[in-house]
Amino acid sequence: MRAGVVVAAQPGVEDLAVRAEELGLHSFWVNDTPMVHGDPFVALSLCAKATSRIRLGIAVTSPALRSAPAAASGLASLNALAPGRIICGVGTGNTARRTLGMRPTRAAGLETFTVALQDLCAGRSTEYREGDRVRDIRFLHAGAHVNSADPIEFVVAALLGPKAAAVAGRRGTGLISFGLLDPTAWHALHDTRRHAAQGTPRDPDAHTEFRADSYVVTALHLLDEDEDPHGEAARDATGHLVLSLLAFAADTAADTHAFAEQLGPEEREAVRRLLDRRGTTATAPDRHTKLYPNYLGRIAPQDRDLVLPSLMNTLALVGTRDDLLARITTLEQAGVDELLIQPVIDPPTEMALLAKLLS
Repeated sequence: MRAGVVVAAQPGVEDLAVRAEELGLHSFWVNDTPMVHGDPFVALSLCAKATSRIRLGIAVTSPALRSAPAAASGLASLNALAPGRIICGVGTGNTARRTLGMRPTRAAGLETFTVALQDLCAGRSTEYREGDRVRDIRFLHAGAHVNSADPIEFVVAALLGPKAAAVAGRRGTGLISFGLLDPTAWHALHDTRRHAAQGTPRDPDAHTEFRADSYVVTALHLLDEDEDPHGEAARDATGHLVLSLLAFAADTAADTHAFAEQLGPEEREAVRRLLDRRGTTATAPDRHTKLYPNYLGRIAPQDRDLVLPSLMNTLALVGTRDDLLARITTLEQAGVDELLIQPVIDPPTEMALLAKLLS
């Protein structure tokens, strides 16, 4: 299985990209969560100039955050700096929108956005709508400004629901998922994508290079001999994933068919404690300002009790070398092409561990 890394945009991110390339990692991704992290297009521009081989990804952008013309211009500009090395993840903006106190976009909007990006980044015209006004648009500048000749890889962000996977099938894209380590769920996503792709005509003018790879984002912790798999070190290495899930559950706890209702009693209690600890409620209009600060950052020691073993095991890879390789092999058999880690404790060391594990 291939290996990659996902980080937050911040000064010095290009140094991490250089190190990832030196380690032989396949891809280097930057989050697109505007009110929490820095800008991924700025960060990846620096990475593009500092590297020569590693693929560079946006994880992930959304029509609820950026217009198709603006996003396509950013992608094609990156493609001019790193020809053929750009990956664009697209999603409904589940987290990036919720950090604004807003709802994510729907699957139909995601598909329209994906179509427009694919068209524009390949140098084709596309339909663009604002309210009742619809116009055909295309890049009016070319040459050194943007690169629409080399292909950009697109992947759709999907969790357990079938709608995003169906978009991926119809648009001929890959998939990316956050913390989805269940092989059965990956089989279901791939089945949905294949079914949606059947009978979908391919544009003869589209790029001939076709990628439909699957990526999973997780955290990795290799246990020392006799180390507690749920001890402080393991909780610190995986807690950012667990807290992100609890924050989402807390944020949506008052919704109809709330995600929190799918959790067990211990996990629901952790959601309640998180809300209390952050000084908010599931219905407070400003709860997003209390739940999402430091999103996907290193957790505070006082929050270690919220990092439940059940959620660690669900979202992250913790174990001995043999344990980790066994789980990774199972994911590969389920169709996952690349394992992406989101390191927070010591990114260079964690990247080196991943490279060594999968070498």
